[in-house]
Amino acid sequence: MDVRPSPLAGKWYPADPDILAETIDSHLKSADDIPAAGHVHGVVAPHAGLRFSGSVAGAAFHAARTRDVGLVALIGPSHHASPHPLLTCSHDAYETPLGRVPIERNAVNELDAALQDRLGFGLTPVRNDPEHSLEMELPFLQRIRAGFAILPVVIVEQSAHICHALGKALAEILVKRPALLVASSDLSHFYTQTAAAKLDHEMLGRIGRFDPDAVLEAEELGVGYACGRGAIAATFHAAKALGAQEARVLKHATSGEVTGDFSSVVGYGAAAIV
Repeated sequence: MDVRPSPLAGKWYPADPDILAETIDSHLKSADDIPAAGHVHGVVAPHAGLRFSGSVAGAAFHAARTRDVGLVALIGPSHHASPHPLLTCSHDAYETPLGRVPIERNAVNELDAALQDRLGFGLTPVRNDPEHSLEMELPFLQRIRAGFAILPVVIVEQSAHICHALGKALAEILVKRPALLVASSDLSHFYTQTAAAKLDHEMLGRIGRFDPDAVLEAEELGVGYACGRGAIAATFHAAKALGAQEARVLKHATSGEVTGDFSSVVGYGAAAIV
């Protein structure tokens, strides 16, 4: 099997599988149940180092544990330059200390074809990428279910047009193969705690309204920020087309609450799409 090696294990999260499993489980167990959850179509979860955003990600994946499916559509932003608008992984699997996570190649190929029809281009495969926005969600998924595969998509160009097309294309192929949708995103970056609280409150309000266009517009208006706003928007478009009716904000925190430095923080939010 052609496996993508992890560039993050031992840096962004523990390389020891026992310590990693124990840490993830502690974050999952500390999360609150969502009242009258209904059918969980997907989640919004942060992707920072486990020390910083693990408790918030735990809230998202605690809600997702009820969605027992064999496929996870994992959508995140690119933190690295690329001339291609949409990327995917050309390896057969991702690897973390908890094991290998196979890529559902048929789903990737079908999504690529659906995007070609809508946009005139599809998913560009990459190898040995350093991107963290997808990998950081995998240990949580590995602790809430076994035997799943992923459909990985990294969004480089987070325009409304591309996000809408991606969401509709995802819905088209997932209507015949039930999947959990995961939108990977952090919130505001490097503002004071006071400013971050205001920006994150606005963005989480837009997420809670289940409004993909409002999520994208927040940064344009300068009232909110999410590095994975395109991932959230595309996931919302897909979830709406698949029957989801609302998004419920579960938790918010900042890096300052971990480090004690409130002069420059990163915000994290979790939500469930039900």
